[in-house]
Amino acid sequence: MRFREPLLGGSAAMPGASLQRACRLLVAVCALHLGVTLVYYLAGRDLSRLPYLVGVPTPLQGGSNGAPAIRQPSGELGPRVAAPPPPSLDASEPRPGGDSSPDADSRPGPASNLTSAPVSPSTALSLPACPEESPLLVGPMLIEFNVPVDLTLLAKQNPEVKVGGRHAPKDCISPHKVAIIIPFRNRQEHLKYWLYYLHPILQRQQLDYGIYVINQAGDSMFNRAKLLNIGFREALKDYDYTCFVFSDVDLIPMDDRNTYRCFSQPRHISVAMDKFGFRLVFKGMSISRPNAVVGKCRMIRHSRDKKNEPNPQRFDRIAHTKETMLSDGLNSLTYKVLDIERNPLYTKITVDVGTPS
Repeated sequence: MRFREPLLGGSAAMPGASLQRACRLLVAVCALHLGVTLVYYLAGRDLSRLPYLVGVPTPLQGGSNGAPAIRQPSGELGPRVAAPPPPSLDASEPRPGGDSSPDADSRPGPASNLTSAPVSPSTALSLPACPEESPLLVGPMLIEFNVPVDLTLLAKQNPEVKVGGRHAPKDCISPHKVAIIIPFRNRQEHLKYWLYYLHPILQRQQLDYGIYVINQAGDSMFNRAKLLNIGFREALKDYDYTCFVFSDVDLIPMDDRNTYRCFSQPRHISVAMDKFGFRLVFKGMSISRPNAVVGKCRMIRHSRDKKNEPNPQRFDRIAHTKETMLSDGLNSLTYKVLDIERNPLYTKITVDVGTPS
């Protein structure tokens, strides 16, 4: 019978004690390597996400010390954990005597850029672009107008909205810089519902947006079209917006997939209102629009305001738009800014529109 030589060579195999020491040394080296790798990994990550990595419950996740996420009627999530907003600026930033004739200087004044989203250059360079379709959307929502809205509480429920109603995603760079212009007069209760539903929707759509309420002073005939032009001009004094959405204060989308951004063609957002039985209106126009399911909107019921009667000349003027558009509009716009308020959830600009020509 022939015997094989020991595998380890030499006269005898390694004793048990030496093998244990070698294994312990190997485990210590592996643990050190893992620790160094983890330190380098976390150094390049957002440490605020660390609780999610190690399983610590947060208010969104629920747990013994955290409230569960609550689904609001709008599909809005309950209070989120976020850094507190910066100290509030003065809520009123008047520009006395702000004459905005076509020849007036339209460059940003001292009050400009107060609502710009504070993103440091180093942070902006490190963030990826937001996806074309946001993964945060929830789809159809229940819209109701039977619960009073407290704007102070609403501001606390939207801590990432900055003074003046500005917001930009913190996890990605949005390609959509959107100014939302609302023509306004004596509709404060409607505005509360609009802000209650739209702020969570716009955040889930991952837009870089600002809210501008253009308030017509006085009791002369309400000039909606002129207020929209004024909003366009005033918003550009705050930020380099590339898209403008003109919204009535009493229209609320019923599906957050109805995105408040620009497309290759002009976009008709509120295509199917409950006022018209959710039927498509203005058919045959060469514009972009969502389908009748995504494009559903609810209108807050109200009686028509005084000095806001339908213009009997509106259809005739629309028919001659191509003839007048080059001479009547932004290039002939005159108005006077009376006051600018930077509120926690929106910017309110009160203007004197003058008398209609």
